[in-house]
Amino acid sequence: MKSAAWRRQLLPALADPLLASWLREPGSLTRRCQRGSQQFRVRVLRSGWLRPMRDEVGRRQLLRVREVVLECDGVPVIFAHSVLLTATNGRLTRWLGGLGSRSLGSLLFAHPGFRREPLEFKRLDQRHPLFRLASRWAPGEASLLARRSTHHFAGQSLCVTEVLLPALAAVGR
Repeated sequence: MKSAAWRRQLLPALADPLLASWLREPGSLTRRCQRGSQQFRVRVLRSGWLRPMRDEVGRRQLLRVREVVLECDGVPVIFAHSVLLTATNGRLTRWLGGLGSRSLGSLLFAHPGFRREPLEFKRLDQRHPLFRLASRWAPGEASLLARRSTHHFAGQSLCVTEVLLPALAAVGR
């Protein structure tokens, strides 16, 4: 069974206004997490040359990939997966390699010159590999909401997917 494509419009079945506001957030989800919690942390899960997801790029070559979990007050609230789509040599390649446990948002939204494409949305289920990765922090969930956007800088492109975990609903209430 083929899964649905990413959409530019927010999912029509989404009734929770708080989750909708997180998905529509025009700025950094990191910044919003920091405002809504006492302690914020980025936990790096994987970072290096890996194969991207099929719906991120048509070819399955090794690309620079970074996966993290954003934690608010010790609780995982967002699973993020980022892929450098173009040009293996450049500033973004070096910056990604040196980010460590700093948030990608601190780079994307603080440095002038980044251009962001419109957000896209999707309800992920067990058919999507990102659901399988993120669901370890969402046991029992049949689907998870996600947003994706591509950022461009100095001839390079970076695809960032953020999967909302159930505990996010408690942040900043």
